[in-house]
Amino acid sequence: MEQTEAYEKAGKIVWKALAEGRRMIRPGARLLDVAERVEAIIAEEGALPAFPVNISINADAAHDTPKFGDGRTFGEKDLVKLDAGAHIEGYIGDAAITIDLSGEQGALVEASAAALEAAVAAIKPGVGVVEMGGIVEEEIKKRGFRPIENLTGHQIAQYILHAGTEIPNVRRGGQDVFEEGQVYAIEPFATTGAGSVAEGSYVEIFGFEERQAVRMRESRRMMALAEHKYRTLPFAERWLRKEFDSRLLFEAALRELVLSGAFRQYPILTEVKKGLVSQAEYTVLVEHDGAKILTK
Repeated sequence: MEQTEAYEKAGKIVWKALAEGRRMIRPGARLLDVAERVEAIIAEEGALPAFPVNISINADAAHDTPKFGDGRTFGEKDLVKLDAGAHIEGYIGDAAITIDLSGEQGALVEASAAALEAAVAAIKPGVGVVEMGGIVEEEIKKRGFRPIENLTGHQIAQYILHAGTEIPNVRRGGQDVFEEGQVYAIEPFATTGAGSVAEGSYVEIFGFEERQAVRMRESRRMMALAEHKYRTLPFAERWLRKEFDSRLLFEAALRELVLSGAFRQYPILTEVKKGLVSQAEYTVLVEHDGAKILTK
C-alpha cells in the first residue's frame, strides 16, 4: 500500500473507532469496555492500534488507559479525553476528542477544538512551529483558559509516533517549519488550571527501548514479544498480561524489564493544579497549499 493511502486509511479507521467510543461513554459504563471496543474496531477494520487507547478524565490529561480487569466506571460529571491511534504498516492516524458528561464544560471543550481548527487552517509549507504554537495559545486564552505548555503535538513517521519536531501549545520552539509531505498530529490541550502537567504514579503504558541482558526466562519472552509485536510503538500492560498465565511471574518480569532499561514507562500526566483539561486532535498531511485532515 502506498504511504499516503496507508495514512489516510489509518486516519479514517481511528475516526470511526472514536465515534463508537463516544457513543459508549456514559455514566456507569466501564472504561475497560470502551478501550477494548475501540481497539477491537481498529483491528476489525484492518489496522492495528498504534498505542493503547487513552481515556483520561478531568485533571488527567494523557496516558491513562485501563489496566487488566479494571473496574472503573465513568461518573456523571466526568470530562473525558478519548485519544486513539491506528496504524497500517506503521503509518499512523492519531486523533482525540473530549466528551463532557456534565454538560457544564462546553466552553472548555470548545477552547481546544477551536484551537485545533485554527491551527490546521494555518498550516502550509514554510509556516513555523512557533507561529503555530502562538495560534493555539491565542485561541485558548481568548476563551478564558490556559494552554498546557508542556504538552505538544508531534510529527509522525513510519512506526514512530513522536518523530522529532514538536508543535507547542504556546508561542515558543525552534526554527522548524512545516514541509510538504510531512505528517503531524496537532493536539491542543486547554485547562482551567495552571497550564502544566506532571507525571503521576499510575503507569499502564510502556514501550520497547532496546534489548538487555535479563535474568528471568519470562522477562526474555516478554521482551521478545514486545519487540516483535509492537516495535517502537507504545503498548499496554493489559495487552501483555493476556499472554502470561502467572500474574506474579508477569509482574516480576515486567519490573525487571523496566529496571534494566529494556522498557520505558509512560506515566499518567495530570494538571498540576488539578484543573480540568480538554483535548482535541487531528492527524494532518502537509500539502503544497495547506493541510489535509486525515483523521475525520
